[in-house]
Amino acid sequence: MLGSYRVLDLTDHRGLLCGQMLADLGADVIQVEPPDGSAARRLGPFAGDVRHPERSLFWWSYARGKRGLTLDLAQPRGRDLLLRLVSRADFVIESGRPGDLAALGLAHDTLAATNPRVVTVSISAFGQDGPKASWAESDIMLLAAGGPLFLQGDDDRAPVRLPVPQAYLHASAEAAVAALVAHHERERSGRGQHVDVSAQQAIALATQSYILCEAVGAPQVRRSAGGLKHGALTLRMLFPAKDGFVAVTFLFGSAIGQFSRRLMHWIHAEGGCDLATRDKDWLAYTELLVSGREPLAEFERVKEVVAEFTRARTKAELLAAAVERDLLIAPVATIDELVASQQLHARDYWRTIPHPALGRDVRYPGPFAKFGRTPIGSTRRAPAVGEHTRELLQGELGLDDRTIAQLARDGVV
Repeated sequence: MLGSYRVLDLTDHRGLLCGQMLADLGADVIQVEPPDGSAARRLGPFAGDVRHPERSLFWWSYARGKRGLTLDLAQPRGRDLLLRLVSRADFVIESGRPGDLAALGLAHDTLAATNPRVVTVSISAFGQDGPKASWAESDIMLLAAGGPLFLQGDDDRAPVRLPVPQAYLHASAEAAVAALVAHHERERSGRGQHVDVSAQQAIALATQSYILCEAVGAPQVRRSAGGLKHGALTLRMLFPAKDGFVAVTFLFGSAIGQFSRRLMHWIHAEGGCDLATRDKDWLAYTELLVSGREPLAEFERVKEVVAEFTRARTKAELLAAAVERDLLIAPVATIDELVASQQLHARDYWRTIPHPALGRDVRYPGPFAKFGRTPIGSTRRAPAVGEHTRELLQGELGLDDRTIAQLARDGVV
């Protein structure tokens, strides 16, 4: 899809996914690192438990599909080389602290003076300006500031953090979309622009609008392990299975109530509930509970009916029934189950890529979507430190071996 476009990716661990998504879409993404390599290479876990910058699974995951170039942007010669590359680029992505690039003389205005069509994408915690722009930040702080942390954990104690850092992954995905929105405008106007992505705003979208409850006067949503509390209602999303857990969207209303009704008909057919339970008005059930016409105690009983039913069946059995009966049930998969997923196998999801660092092939996640005319998904592993520096400086900028060797001695590349 993006085969004719080039991206200069200056991001660290906070923004790598943005460039990786654009690489999946076919763009030529050049990862620009300091001469000693990106700090993201020092984030674990590490392949074979060997702590080495070429074995970081974090780096492998989010730098795949890219070419690698080393440049010291603190040196004038490094900045000059970058600007020469900017003149040929379509996008520049960065995720430093607000003002970092400007302090190096590489603010968007400078990049745009070199190439008026360039789209600069800045990923930061709270945006490029405003009262919080310079605040300290971390994943757990952004999850709290954006709202989702409030919904994580048991209701009788403090919230718990998500086990894998998420805030900047949300921000990076939003940044990839925003870059293409800016590109759409560039196709009309011929001009690039500066895209400002706030991780706090991006992560707020993950609350599925619940963050707006206070503003619109709706009942406050509170955490409840395996579900959430909405006003007086405790909604359950996680149910036991014979071999683990399943997520069941057991909700009501015109959009989702049909699924719940089909679920209760199946439970009744298997002897799991009586006729009166089966035939409750699942489309209007929320209104019945809120008005008091249906006691909350009865809702608690119905949820336990569902739990007893799922507890007697395996995750695979429940998934197969969900597909056959059009139900909203999905297994909570372990890593091993995910790798062995029949669905992912049928979609030819996994990609095998040679890895010189290990001397063998490595199985990678594949494309995030399937397209008929323009298939996406990279078969290029993450670059080693400076792997394509010579290739790019010679092929793109016309530098000879002697000049490149001198740049290396000077610590520029």
